[in-house]
This record gives sequence, structure tokens and C-alpha cells, in this order.
Amino acid sequence: MDSTELPFAQRTPADMPGHWLLARLGKRVLRPGGAELSELMLNDLPIAGADVLEIAPGLGRTATEVLNRDPGSYVGVESDAAAVTLTKSIIGGAGEVVEADASATGLPDASVDIAIGEAMLTMQSARGKGTIVAEAHRVLRDGGHYAVHELAIHPDTLPAEDKTELQRTLARSIKVNARPLTEAEWRELFLANGFEVIQVRFAPMALLQPRRIIADEGFIGALRFIGNVIRDGESRARVLQMRSTFRKYRANLAAIELVVRKVPQPGEVG
Repeated sequence: MDSTELPFAQRTPADMPGHWLLARLGKRVLRPGGAELSELMLNDLPIAGADVLEIAPGLGRTATEVLNRDPGSYVGVESDAAAVTLTKSIIGGAGEVVEADASATGLPDASVDIAIGEAMLTMQSARGKGTIVAEAHRVLRDGGHYAVHELAIHPDTLPAEDKTELQRTLARSIKVNARPLTEAEWRELFLANGFEVIQVRFAPMALLQPRRIIADEGFIGALRFIGNVIRDGESRARVLQMRSTFRKYRANLAAIELVVRKVPQPGEVG
């Protein structure tokens, strides 16, 4: 699948969601904490031999990393048909990818050991976040793990008006109604839906910083991405505007990894 077939490719750079704009320009790692935090998250999970669900696999990067860790099975659930096709083309017959919503995966109750989601809960409303986390809880077996790599606001004590301004500016910049949470709010989201938090990590939100781009894409991939940005004036304006927003709020934005565990029901062993 080439860049013209990516999700949202029919839209102009001016109104395309930021993550798909970056993908069209050749960026393959679109997670706020970069490839390093994604790898740490996967290393925190007992993937070998497990039945794994990935929610919104996007470009299929994490799917490949999961499959390299020898799961018992892999299924990706993705709402965008073009992204489904892309991920299928990447993983071949090593796993399954189905078109469905994150809040209604269609999977049976208690059918997976591990659920993974990256950079997608942040993009949901408060109600949407709760619905997706509840769905992950439903499909996980007791004692199963749910790992996310998302965007966080810090500190927890940031005044409400500053938090609202940050969220609004970020949403305007990336053309997605992003609603990152503080660490305390992320924890509460999972606790309220029957999980216990067992791991939290942070990384700088440096998605468009040169060092991060090279670390994530490799030297050749970084040159290709930067060259595409330079050649496309309309896209370049969007990328620079997003980078400016990230820099403006660098003291209050971070990538966060949380690994949580489905609390076994009374009388059952997880």
C-alpha cells in the first residue's frame, strides 16, 4: 500500500488528522513516546504464547513487534478499512485483522490474555475512553493485561483552565479532538473499570524533534521524511505548526505507558 492509499489520503493536508499526515509524509512511528517506549511496553508484557488483541493497529508497526515475540495468537481490531488492509498486508497470515470499533470488537468474552492500544485512547472523549476500556475488560481473561501508550498532562496539579487551554490548542493543531489525561486521571480510568495498575513509565513527548525522528525512523527514513516535508509546502506548514504546539507545551506534555491487570472476580484465580 503506497501513501495515496493510506487512511484519510483523500483529504487535504490542511484538514487531515496529524498522525495520518505524518504517515503520508513517510513517518512510520507515530507514538508519543516513540519506538523506545513501545518496546519497553511490550517487554513489560508476557506475550510469548499469549492470545493478544491490538486495538487500532494503524500502520502495523506494533503488530510486527508483537508477532516477533511469538504470541499464541494475534488479532487486530481497526475501524478504518484502509488501515485494516495495510496491517493485513504487513502481517500476512501470521495473525488476523478485523474491521470493527474499539468499543465493540465483536470478540467473545474472556477470549484474550493481553490487550494493547497505542495513541488512541487520548483521541477519545471521556465517555469514549470509558467505553473502550470497559470493552478491553470484557474480552480479557481474569488476570489478563491491558497495556497502553498514550499522551499525559503533567503535573497532576495543573490548573483546570491551563489544562483546558492545552487540550483545545492540541486538538486544533492535530485536527483530532485529543483529550490527554493526567497520570492520576489515567489511573482512575482503569481503576474505575476493574483494573489494577502494575506499571507506569514516562517518556518525553518529542515526536517531531530531530533526535527522536532519527531514533524512530533510522537515518535514511528520517532523511526521506524530512525531504517530503520540505518539498510539500502545505504539509510543511502543518508539520511546523504541530511541532510549535508540542514545543509550547513541552513542560506539560509527556508520553505515558500504563500496564494494568484485570482484577479476578471473587472466588476465581487470575
